[in-house]
Amino acid sequence: MCTLEKRGNIFFLTLTGTDEHRLHPNLIDSIRAALRTVKSEATSSSSSALITTAQGKFFSNGYDLKWALVDKSRQQLMSKKLRSLVSDLINLPVPTIAAITGHASAAGFVFAMCHDYILMRKDRGFLYMSELDIGFPIPIWFSALLKCKVGSPVVWREVVMKATKLTGDMAVERGIVDSVYNGVEETVEAAVKLGEELVRRKWDGKVYAGCRKTLYVELLNKLGSDETVGDYGDDQANKTISKL
Repeated sequence: MCTLEKRGNIFFLTLTGTDEHRLHPNLIDSIRAALRTVKSEATSSSSSALITTAQGKFFSNGYDLKWALVDKSRQQLMSKKLRSLVSDLINLPVPTIAAITGHASAAGFVFAMCHDYILMRKDRGFLYMSELDIGFPIPIWFSALLKCKVGSPVVWREVVMKATKLTGDMAVERGIVDSVYNGVEETVEAAVKLGEELVRRKWDGKVYAGCRKTLYVELLNKLGSDETVGDYGDDQANKTISKL
């Protein structure tokens, strides 16, 4: 599901395998366990940073909706776990970098955006808030994250109300991605270089996390619930699954 490796002062969290890395509760639990290790080891380290990346064609293709839409309890569980993962990332006492080397859609897009910096390959992959196209309602907390990270209402409309598939270059132009590179190797190398630069600043991790929580206070205030959970009847669930 995922691995965690530390090289020097850089933690590498990698979603493993060649599947779509859909955010099933088991994968979320695996990621959260890795983040707990980072948090524990970071407290005894002078300074460190986290790089998250993925193997294969996808960074993450969003929720595992085929699993979740079977019944309301599964939707509740999946939503609760993702919101907990978002909280974990916001509270993590190290700078975080998403090195996106494949597609990041819906909840996978959200997962990427919860990192402090986003680097992306420009020759392949896109960012895509797919809810409108698949007939799935977007939670308020998704939009709260977008508004915390991106300043332009025009971009909010393009991402949410037009479901635009953004290439790396397009995402840089809209202020979503920090920089783009050719291929996996260049993207990861750039993430390592950035991580090393951040480590050299020797910031206090608790202070860093506190600053991040202040920036994302509107999002944190929305993470307590997900008003879209359980809205689906069988017919609507089947329609959504058919579009996946």
